[in-house]
Amino acid sequence: MRRILYTIGYEGADIGAFLSTLDACGIEQLLDIRDVPVSRKPGFSKSVLETKLRDRGIDYAHLKALGDPKPGREAMRRGDYPAFLEIYTKHLASDAAQEALGAAVAIAGARVSVLLCFERSPKECHRTIVAAEMSELGDFEIRNIGVNAAPTPARLLGFHTGLAALNL
Repeated sequence: MRRILYTIGYEGADIGAFLSTLDACGIEQLLDIRDVPVSRKPGFSKSVLETKLRDRGIDYAHLKALGDPKPGREAMRRGDYPAFLEIYTKHLASDAAQEALGAAVAIAGARVSVLLCFERSPKECHRTIVAAEMSELGDFEIRNIGVNAAPTPARLLGFHTGLAALNL
């Protein structure tokens, strides 16, 4: 049976909305594929994130070997996709990355899992490549998810306008 493998980026998200999104998808395992699992965004550095996930019954694993090395991140920031692709493809072929890829496939084959990185858009992130490789090895259906935004509070003006339209 084909399993679903989710991917998510936390760029522009707050930790509460991020965790709610994981809950809504039934995530059981987060696979952190950042090279450096530290963030300036509150709640997204490794130890704090791991604790918050554990409190929700979600397991955490950091797979450093699947992270995008610094030269790859720099190439992507410059918009040099061919250089990024060359750097990351070479990195992914390393023994350490292949071992981590095998571990990720085994974990995601057993539990509802999500690949985590920073970038909001999967098109601008190496997690798309990792997910594609995992799909080849483990026959996963890839679903890229965005962080659900918190509902916008209703404005009284809008509420009154709505009542007027109903002739109340």
